[in-house]
Amino acid sequence: MSVVWTDTVKEIAGIKLHLSRAGSGPTVLVLHHDIGTVDRLPFYDALAAKFDVVIPHHPGWGKSERPQWMRHPRDIAAVHAWLLADLGVSGVSLVGLGFGGWIAAEMASLAPVTYKKLVLVGAMGIKPPEGDIADQAIVSYIDYPRAGFHDQAAFAAVYGDVTTDQLEAWDIAREMSFRTAWKPYMYSQTLPYLLGGVRTPALVIWGDDDRIVPLSAGQAYARALRDATLTTIPACGHFAEMEKPDAVARLATDFLSRS
Repeated sequence: MSVVWTDTVKEIAGIKLHLSRAGSGPTVLVLHHDIGTVDRLPFYDALAAKFDVVIPHHPGWGKSERPQWMRHPRDIAAVHAWLLADLGVSGVSLVGLGFGGWIAAEMASLAPVTYKKLVLVGAMGIKPPEGDIADQAIVSYIDYPRAGFHDQAAFAAVYGDVTTDQLEAWDIAREMSFRTAWKPYMYSQTLPYLLGGVRTPALVIWGDDDRIVPLSAGQAYARALRDATLTTIPACGHFAEMEKPDAVARLATDFLSRS
């Protein structure tokens, strides 16, 4: 049976926040990458087969309005926590993808016992002990997403012939990324110290060929969180849920389903 997604708009913090929702069961909030998200992905459908999946567009990304005041991923975390309060859901698990992983980690650090499970996929937010987070300012709008795939055929399967609209969406996403995460670039100087308070069990997933965020950042997350497991996916880049949706969905679903 195909998954039916419903798109709605919520008024949060003075802006219209777009979200997609599908499935039933325990609620899972999925937070997308710095490049935004396409409307539908096999990974999303796989989660919705088992869970009530909520996928908001971050403020300023995609179909959500841009708040002029927003300056930090922690602001985005507060907006998404507000969204969950308005939706009236509890026992929520967080799935954060790349930049969305940073936001999920901020949400967990601000509410150490609130969330049921935490899944971080190639998460930004921590300065890698070895290597650096790739600087998207020095490459083209299309080369940055391409660099996040181990196999360019996987990029083509998701994005096809890249349209002008997609390039424009990446341009807007990049500007919002710089507005909220420029200095220091794509990591928090305080988050590593705050993660130790998180009681939420965590699964950290990394592509073994992540050229956007080095694996050392995943190892740092696993050390900082008190109850975390790190696993890598072979022949996979940064956008793991797009490149290896079945593998990431299986890992995430198994973890999220455990009591």
